[in-house]
Amino acid sequence: MPGARPAGLLVALPALLALALVSWGPWRPPGSETPPGLLGELGRRRRDLSRLAAAVQAQACAAPPGRALGCADLEGATGVRPLASGITKRVSRALLPPAGEEVALKAVHGAGLDVSRCVQRYGHPAGCRRLAAYKLLKEMSLLRCLDHPGVVKLRGQCYDTSVNPEMKITTIMELGTPLEMIHLLQTPWEKRFKICLDLVELLQYLANSPLGSIALLDFQPRQFVMVDGVLKVTDLDDISTEELSCQTDKDCVLEFPTKNFSLKCAVHGKCEGINERRNLFNAYRYFFMYLLPHAAPLVLQPILKDILNATGDLRFGANETLRAFQKVLHLYKSGLYLQKKPSHLKEYIALKGFRSGTVEDYRCWPSYSHLGCMLSVHNAEEAADICCSHSQCQHFIITPQKTWTGRSLALFQSSSADLIPGNNTVVYVKRSTVSRVKPLTSSQKGYRDVREEIPTGTNFTPSKETTHFVSA
Repeated sequence: MPGARPAGLLVALPALLALALVSWGPWRPPGSETPPGLLGELGRRRRDLSRLAAAVQAQACAAPPGRALGCADLEGATGVRPLASGITKRVSRALLPPAGEEVALKAVHGAGLDVSRCVQRYGHPAGCRRLAAYKLLKEMSLLRCLDHPGVVKLRGQCYDTSVNPEMKITTIMELGTPLEMIHLLQTPWEKRFKICLDLVELLQYLANSPLGSIALLDFQPRQFVMVDGVLKVTDLDDISTEELSCQTDKDCVLEFPTKNFSLKCAVHGKCEGINERRNLFNAYRYFFMYLLPHAAPLVLQPILKDILNATGDLRFGANETLRAFQKVLHLYKSGLYLQKKPSHLKEYIALKGFRSGTVEDYRCWPSYSHLGCMLSVHNAEEAADICCSHSQCQHFIITPQKTWTGRSLALFQSSSADLIPGNNTVVYVKRSTVSRVKPLTSSQKGYRDVREEIPTGTNFTPSKETTHFVSA
């Protein structure tokens, strides 16, 4: 278990960085077997970390709330299993005592491409692992200073002093679920829109972070996780807090596989907004293109198309993109996006106190339930319009469940034969369905207007007595 030895220590991050800078400094006798080229790379990593540590110290970044976890917490960890491995790091899942809290543990991936290539080049495994560990220290520094809901939380770290001559570091972070783009493409539009909105809010923060404008150099969906329904970036070792230096505009070309952009060289000798624009175009090509347009409400599609075009051409910065997303969110939550047209709700009868006894029914895409057709609606009128557009739909139920926008989830079903008394939900049944299939007993004088509700206790089963049919 990384960092679980008795000699392991938990130290405050500034002290850990200082210790690393001193103990790993190029002036420390590395041994004659250490190649000069590796010493040079270690020196460059050290200087990079030193600059970052100074910036963190200048910002007086606060420690994460709550008790910091350390080596002692890892000693009793159970259920440790690998989650993922990358070029530099490996990630494991663990349960920590006493309550079995789930966390993610990051450590240097000794068999990863970074270390393997370094060993092939220099033949010095310990020095190569030390070189890779700089990225963990860099990530810890950033996580300490970047306080945003879209950045995964640092829970603690373990520095194992028993490992010589290298430092063995384990980072303890909150656990998230990796993104699966194929799965996301099959989820309701409202969920996909939230992921994109979370991403835009994060990029707006990174463009104006306490450490300056930050570029995610390795921008891929695999660098993000979902934590309690919120999109978070979890890999920050490959970032830049410096904007590209320049002398003329020709030095400020932002290159992508399919498109290049020419930016301005500012008077202070930096390519103006290059980090912000890099992040936005990557968000466009990895997220917006796939998650925004499909199955969106028709009236919102022109606005979403404008967002796609503006980010795809880099006409919008982070602030403008966020404002555009907030406009879409307002239209969607308020119901202002709904087209003004004749309502279908008058074609339905409202029955209070009934529920469906059917678990499975016809399915629609994209549904909130894999057993049937469950969609997000602003109100009963929108649900009635949706039901009329589905040939199978004969009734719908406005459930108590809410989405993240506060909208209701409506269940659309094909048969009213199994409606039974229960709870306080309202079932909206097509009048034509009732008149064809469900005659009423003589005790029922007829249905009221759709805006009035039929109370629990009404008998909807055929009777041998005289019955009354509702006209269509």
